Amino acid sequence: MQTPFRTVAVLGAGVMGTQIAAHLANAGLTVHLLELPAKDGNKNDLVEGAFNKARKQSPPIFYTQQAAKRVILGNYDEHFDRLARVDWVIEAVVENLAIKQDLMARVERTVGASTVISTNTSGLLIHQVAEGRSRSFKQRFLGTHFFNPPRYLKLLELIPTADTDPAVVERVAAFGRDRLGKGIVIAKDTPNFIANRIGVFVSMLGIRAFVGGDYTIEEIDALTGTLVGRPKSATFRTADLVGLDTLLYVADNLYPAISHDERREYFQVPELLRKLVATGTLGAKAGQGFYKKVDGEIRSLNPQTFGYDSPRPVNLGNLDGLKKKDLAEQLRQLYSDRGRAGAFFRQTMLETLAYSANRIPEIADSPADIDRAMVWGFGWDIGPFAIWDALGFERVIQDMAQAGLTLPPWVERMQKAGATGFYSADPALSAPSVYVPGESYVALDVPTNELHLADLKDRPPLWHNSEAALLDAGNGVTLFEFRSKANTLSTKVVEGLDAALDWLAAHDDYHGMVIGNEGPNFCVGINLAEVGKIAQWENLNPLNRNHRTIAKLLHAVQALVQRIHYFPKPVVAAIQGRVLGGGCELAMACPHVVADAETYIGLVELGVGLIPAGGGLMRLARWAGQRAISDEYADILPWLKQVFRTVGMAQVSNSAYEGIELGFLPATAQIVMNGDRRLYAAKHKVLCLHHMGYAPPPHQPIPVLGQPARTVLEHMAYVMHAGNFISDYDRSLANRLAYVLTGGDLTVPALVDEAYLLGLEGDNFLPLIDEPKTKERLLHMLKTKKPLRN
Repeated sequence: MQTPFRTVAVLGAGVMGTQIAAHLANAGLTVHLLELPAKDGNKNDLVEGAFNKARKQSPPIFYTQQAAKRVILGNYDEHFDRLARVDWVIEAVVENLAIKQDLMARVERTVGASTVISTNTSGLLIHQVAEGRSRSFKQRFLGTHFFNPPRYLKLLELIPTADTDPAVVERVAAFGRDRLGKGIVIAKDTPNFIANRIGVFVSMLGIRAFVGGDYTIEEIDALTGTLVGRPKSATFRTADLVGLDTLLYVADNLYPAISHDERREYFQVPELLRKLVATGTLGAKAGQGFYKKVDGEIRSLNPQTFGYDSPRPVNLGNLDGLKKKDLAEQLRQLYSDRGRAGAFFRQTMLETLAYSANRIPEIADSPADIDRAMVWGFGWDIGPFAIWDALGFERVIQDMAQAGLTLPPWVERMQKAGATGFYSADPALSAPSVYVPGESYVALDVPTNELHLADLKDRPPLWHNSEAALLDAGNGVTLFEFRSKANTLSTKVVEGLDAALDWLAAHDDYHGMVIGNEGPNFCVGINLAEVGKIAQWENLNPLNRNHRTIAKLLHAVQALVQRIHYFPKPVVAAIQGRVLGGGCELAMACPHVVADAETYIGLVELGVGLIPAGGGLMRLARWAGQRAISDEYADILPWLKQVFRTVGMAQVSNSAYEGIELGFLPATAQIVMNGDRRLYAAKHKVLCLHHMGYAPPPHQPIPVLGQPARTVLEHMAYVMHAGNFISDYDRSLANRLAYVLTGGDLTVPALVDEAYLLGLEGDNFLPLIDEPKTKERLLHMLKTKKPLRN
């Protein structure tokens, strides 16, 4: 059994040190963040200043403000002795070998005999940092390369040395995977390890293409972003975010360290980049890099004048015509394109694939390690070798030969052996496999505490329609999967979930249901386009101008969420990403929730000119009463005011933990930092509840505060309006919100049932469909994906 880490010391309160400390605190650890002492006055001034600055970062580095309290600040003069009591020391100081070595000598004199020590260097060799230390120290020492920002980027490269105890590597790997939510890749102790070695090479390909004058910045970013399954920041926006000085530093350190590299010259930094850094043009942190925002317009660098020009139309043909539902097909279409877009993609992709192949076994032993590093560290949808397979294994090899690119012997041996790709789903093999040089195909390593929908696809669905399916998750557990566009709560999904519950009720050998999917978002709410079409049709049809169709859909949603909440078998929501509007109300209806820590949940209906009407306000009114220390008006009112403010401002949680604080998730919600464990945990939650003898929640009346509280909430809206924080229409919507939350026309506090509040939700939702400002908000959201405050 692996002993979990409970206390950690992070040495160095720079950008990476503070963020690593924050993420460890997010995971529930006690973290000592130490920095050099200030020369004058309070010796903690440096660490306090760095920490306070980090707490203001956007996006935030902490899940909640409570998590920040688990970080204890200190300095090397007064608090270094704390290291004697911690389980793990992570060094994240300046990239200077002598400084790191001196610090490690001091660490060795202080820490306990079982403390794990790691360095977060990205530019130095790991074994050099530990030079001069004892054998015992070296056995507990390794590299832990977190990617910036650690909270949001999944990759954690572990770099053991020849002396590192394998048990230490496994302990850190298990903790990083299960507690920190990381994708673990074991890298070799080579310059820049795996992801940065490949990633910087790919960045330099783009910069060289721009310096060569054949393609503009906008064209290169169009061809290296979402079109090819990479982040929309592509090449140059990514460089600006990382910092041009950082890119220059990494390349300058790489070049002398890789004399054997067949593409070493690609890491020679173009003079253009040196000039930009020399003049303080460092990217986003300096306000200008390859891009600059001028008078609200994003302009790009002119390499001749060093000024910034307005964007010009890209000359790449019909890129929209290349876009397909399937990324593999999209890449094949682009690869075959005979225009400028295809020429750029073929050239840079062949270079990338050949370079990646030649790095095995230098930086990694398996193509899967390189692919995972690029997916988890650089946000690629699929890695280089998966791209190679998608384009055609043999086709790429032939094109490389024509381009004069050399391949390593291990790929040539694959070809001679008749291999058709790096990954194999051969039924003769026990599991999906990857080719490993010297070992042929080896099963991909997938942790046993994960469940993926791909694992269930070989079983026919228990039930399905065009936008949803009920799957057999094994062990008597079903899984309801959204398949609608963007995982919206469409009519088909609502009908499907009701039918799935019918199926589950009729089959005694199934114990419960998980509601979940593997999209980037659990559910972004109702299908606004569908609602808009229904409303438009109803307005054109005199017999339906009272919105009977929308009312019918609303009542179906209300009946569904109530059925879920009180279903006789356990229903567990497994949520992730954005959980908004109707998706939030669906999650709130589930008595049990498993949430990815990176869950952003909220009732955002006011942003489109509506109020929540799928049970969300009813449940928040109940939550306010439950949080109060008594049923007295004065005790409930502060919590109701928080609810009113949260929903009125369409606030979305910063994390699943904050979702609990805002009342969107139950206090009993199980939160996992590794999203790949979410469906597995939800399945076993269903089984646990079943084996305990599941009983649905009891029916309980809800305390509402009546007219006196409504006056208080309406006054809050008045103050916000008077301060120009909300519009006239926002205030009108807020008054409807206050009306529902306080019980409608009740003049005094009272206990009401759920049906009463659901009725108020519906009665105040339907009239808003015809409001011109609501229509404006709906149309603006559909066109721009952003709310309109009219």
